[in-house]
Amino acid sequence: MKRIIDKLKIHNRIRVGYGTAFFLLLISYLVTLLANRQLLSQAEFVDHTNKTITHLERIMSDIKDGETSVRGYMLMKDARFLEPWYTSKSRVDSTYLLLKNETARILRKETALIQQQRLDTLHQLIEEKFRLLREGIDSFNSSNRLTGSMRLKAYEGKRNMDMIRRLILRMQITENVSLDKLKNDVQSVFKWLNVIIVVSLVIAFLLLIFGFLMYMRENKARREADKKVQQYQEQLRERIMELRNVNKELLQMRSIEKFASTGRIARTIAHEVRNPLTNINLAMEQLKAEIGEGDDSTILFEMVQRNSKRINQLITDLLNSTKFAELSYGKTSVNTLVDESLELAKDRMVLYNTTVHKQYNPDICDVAVDKEKMKIAFLNIIVNAIEAMEPGKGILTITTRAEHNKCIIEIADNGSGMDKESQGRLFEPYFTSKPKGNGLGLTNTQNIILNHKGTIQAESEKGKGTTFIITLDFAV
Repeated sequence: MKRIIDKLKIHNRIRVGYGTAFFLLLISYLVTLLANRQLLSQAEFVDHTNKTITHLERIMSDIKDGETSVRGYMLMKDARFLEPWYTSKSRVDSTYLLLKNETARILRKETALIQQQRLDTLHQLIEEKFRLLREGIDSFNSSNRLTGSMRLKAYEGKRNMDMIRRLILRMQITENVSLDKLKNDVQSVFKWLNVIIVVSLVIAFLLLIFGFLMYMRENKARREADKKVQQYQEQLRERIMELRNVNKELLQMRSIEKFASTGRIARTIAHEVRNPLTNINLAMEQLKAEIGEGDDSTILFEMVQRNSKRINQLITDLLNSTKFAELSYGKTSVNTLVDESLELAKDRMVLYNTTVHKQYNPDICDVAVDKEKMKIAFLNIIVNAIEAMEPGKGILTITTRAEHNKCIIEIADNGSGMDKESQGRLFEPYFTSKPKGNGLGLTNTQNIILNHKGTIQAESEKGKGTTFIITLDFAV
């Protein structure tokens, strides 16, 4: 319980750490967004200030050009000097409109109001300036010389020009002061921004160290838990393998015991049936001698003899399939043994158009077996497999391999398969699913395999085929 509580506390601390880190990142993003907005605002205001100052200087320059043009004309009495005068007023008006639009973009309302009032005053002074210059030109054209009134207008124009110059300078100073104030505000914001970023980095670094330490601690615990899980899994696999091997041994012992029990029952039946059968044959011979031969009696006597022989043969086959026979051992390659068994079933394979897939281990060791009897065992399985498959679609797969110092032979088909009940009775005498089978082939096969101290198992699934697995000892 304590370990669970500690684990929950660790998880809560990790959650708090991640939550704090997320909150700091959010603050950093918000501060960065604010800084970007400040930068954009400053850039916009700098652009406005530069344009305003440039427009004011251009207005001043165009006015000077117009005034200089008029003076040159009065001194030189040459109309060519008036060419800049003709365009100066239109240039000043165009620049004034740009300046007016630019002044409307000022972010600070108090500054915008002052600058707009000054701009209106500037416009009046400019109009007055150009009016005086126009009147001066008209007076000079009428008298063709400088008069006293023209001198007075010149002094009045000078005062007007000075007022224009002072007003333009004041507007430029106002723009620069506003720009300096904005710069100070932005610097203050960036100062706090730097403080927040530094604090965030320090906290983030501490959280990083905390997260790393927690990760190392949790990772160590996880590795130990994984190691224990692997150990438990390995132990479980070992137990499963042991149980599987024990189960196989039990199945083999049951198979041997069942086979031995079947043999005892077969011998008892043979003894109990053959004695009455012998008496029946003797009685039939006696009747045959007493009655003599006739058409009807001969047919009946032959019928009795034929069925008596058939019963005797069935008993003989049953005894042969359940008794331990004497074997003639010899070393041979299991691959060669399987090939020779396939050769014996060649006509059946051709008849059913069966395809054979061989998956032999070429380096497998020899086995010590009675070749002829083992070929009979293999042949019984191969024939049953061929007949269980659909003609023209049958695939017989034979595999040989070494496993746990044993020789394994697998004979698999893609036939109809068997249900659980049929698998349980597979090696019983006289059990068969074939219309013309006697049910002793697999019993005889099991007898041969068990006589060689081997094992035979069948794995089958309805509709998916059957696989016979034969295990033999290698030759010493």
